[in-house]
Amino acid sequence: MCKRLSCTFLAVILTGHFFNIIAEDKGQKNTGQISFFKQIRPIFQAHCQGCHQPAKDKGGYVMTDFKNLLAGGDDEGPAIVPNKISESAIVELITPEENGKAAMPRGKMPLHSAEIELIKKWINQGAKDDTPEGSGQKYTAENPPVYTLPPVITSIDYSPDGKLLAIAGFHEVLLHKSDGSGLVARLVGLSERIESVRFSPDGIKLAVTGGKPGRMGEVQIWNVENRSLAMSHPVTFDTAYGATWSPDGKSIAFGCGDNTARAIDAKTGAQVFYQGAHTDWVLGTAFDIEGKHLISVGRDMTAKLTVFADSRFIDNITSITPKALKGGIAAIDRHPKHEHILVGGSDGAPQLFRIFRQTKRVIGDNANLLKKFPEMTGRVFDVRFNKAGTAFAAGSSLDGKGQIAIFTANVPEKVPDDIKKIQAKRTRDRNSGEVQKLDKFLTSGVKEIAKVSITDSGIYALAFSPDGKTLAATGSDGHIRLLDATNGKEIKKFLSVTLSKPGNRKTIAQNDTATSKEDPKLESLPRGFKLNKITIEPKQIELTGSSDYAQILITAELNNGARADVTRMVKITTKGSVAAASLRGKIT
Repeated sequence: MCKRLSCTFLAVILTGHFFNIIAEDKGQKNTGQISFFKQIRPIFQAHCQGCHQPAKDKGGYVMTDFKNLLAGGDDEGPAIVPNKISESAIVELITPEENGKAAMPRGKMPLHSAEIELIKKWINQGAKDDTPEGSGQKYTAENPPVYTLPPVITSIDYSPDGKLLAIAGFHEVLLHKSDGSGLVARLVGLSERIESVRFSPDGIKLAVTGGKPGRMGEVQIWNVENRSLAMSHPVTFDTAYGATWSPDGKSIAFGCGDNTARAIDAKTGAQVFYQGAHTDWVLGTAFDIEGKHLISVGRDMTAKLTVFADSRFIDNITSITPKALKGGIAAIDRHPKHEHILVGGSDGAPQLFRIFRQTKRVIGDNANLLKKFPEMTGRVFDVRFNKAGTAFAAGSSLDGKGQIAIFTANVPEKVPDDIKKIQAKRTRDRNSGEVQKLDKFLTSGVKEIAKVSITDSGIYALAFSPDGKTLAATGSDGHIRLLDATNGKEIKKFLSVTLSKPGNRKTIAQNDTATSKEDPKLESLPRGFKLNKITIEPKQIELTGSSDYAQILITAELNNGARADVTRMVKITTKGSVAAASLRGKIT
């Protein structure tokens, strides 16, 4: 019998207080009032905050804090005077002159006239701040993140001199001594998510990509020596991924959630490359040896080759034949000395491809594949060559467990002519003998140096020390594992952050106001805030069989506008004869 639960009839008891769940959102009337938080702040975020934030307060002007936004910088006087456009210095600075240029944003295209008019109208209406409490920038160098749980680490990199490890944290990059003996610096920026960290070829700069998911992407460039933010470049409306430096250190390429691969000038931030040939998120990038071409990989199961100078797409390096790849590509690294790329992803098997095609392209071929390595546990999230190109490592994850594999990378630069002829054919046109011969070529000579199973963490990021002797591996448990690259044995393991004990509070809603009592076992809402409403997703659940199940997400909206996942804090009751169990919370 089908049991249907409509969320209108579900009741939720949140830490002792009873709420009826109302699924329907009530529409808000358009009053004509300009919202700073929803309309003005995104403009400043996209065009201005890169140069005017706590980590880089150009001209002494910080635009991420509302009070400082109004006050202005060192020279121009008050930036914004409510109700007085003529006295607001920011209006003059963003308004183009007769030559079409504006003082701000410096060195970039002026704001669109519609954006300027919106800012003027907001000032005319009193320049009111409707930012929900707690929604501003929470973390700065003076107020860095506090960790009660280890962060999930998505990227790691050694400095070229081997002295530092850059580690992706939450809202920051953590610089550690490479031997794990201590934290050197915390580089706190605007991005919540840090997706990639890469030192420049000379080690002077550090490129960082990340963003605020669903709101903005960002490329940061830090000066390593003095730990200062040299550039914050906002890009797109979602997180940026897979940073890589051009061989000459002049450009930084990266992937975006809008299916594009891009690159900016490392000094000016000007966009110098744009490729839109992908059909899904671009997660990784790499240059060829001379820096004349960019290779990009992503969730659309392709590695694409593009001319860097003019953004001209040339070829799919990987096969586009259905089932040639079983899923997206998450990681890429180029061989230090050969025009080869190593990729890994949903297939679970690292694969080596030549960058430049040596046979005529035929739809259905896979002629660029050089080696396919043994499958690993789960999906491959990172692949890295050592500096000499004599070995590479791959890291994978499945169900909270990980695996690290280290292989030799001795692949001949030239492919035998008979193998070329087989590869030039479409897969379906190869006879059984040719298939066996090609398989032998692709898998022969593969030497596995070590394979390490990690029982308590997925592996998301790897890096070889410059001398090739040590492999750093990290992932979901926030620990850095330093392994002997010759045998995979663990040399040292250390936590990337210092953990603080969580507050032992049990939050109870009384008269819609949160108070607290001691209880170390329960999660809690922030103290002192009121609960406006609770919503449940999905709105309707159908259980049609004895083994059917459904997951429920319950979200609380507080009076400061913030939203919190309270699924684990609730007790769910139903009306009628329903027998079910949820993965979070409890249904009775």
